[in-house]
Order: sequence, then C-alpha cells, then structure tokens
Amino acid sequence: MKKIVLAAALSAAASSAFAGGLVEPIITAPVIVEETTAASSSAGIVVPLLLLAVIAAAVAD
Repeated sequence: MKKIVLAAALSAAASSAFAGGLVEPIITAPVIVEETTAASSSAGIVVPLLLLAVIAAAVAD
C-alpha cells in the first residue's frame, strides 16, 4: 500500500514538473485603424499661391 501511495505521489510530482513553469502570457496589442478626413480640394493650391506671393513681393522690392 505504501508503494502505491509513493508511486502516486512521485507521478503527480513528475507530471507537474514537466508541465512547464509560470510564463507571462503574450498579449498582442489590437490594431486600430483611424480613418482620415479628406482634405479640401483647395488645400493643394494654397501653398504654391503663398509661395508665389512671397516671391513676387521679394522681386518687387
């Protein structure tokens, strides 16, 4: 009877020993996709017009 209890205790200890240790779980961050608002159609022309105005002012002086 003692051998059966000893065998059961050793097998329980051996199975938990090979089960692996405590490891922190790997948690991946969710990917968040944010939609951007469309720029107005005049946004692409404002910068070149300002640049032309600055050049024209510099040439006029």
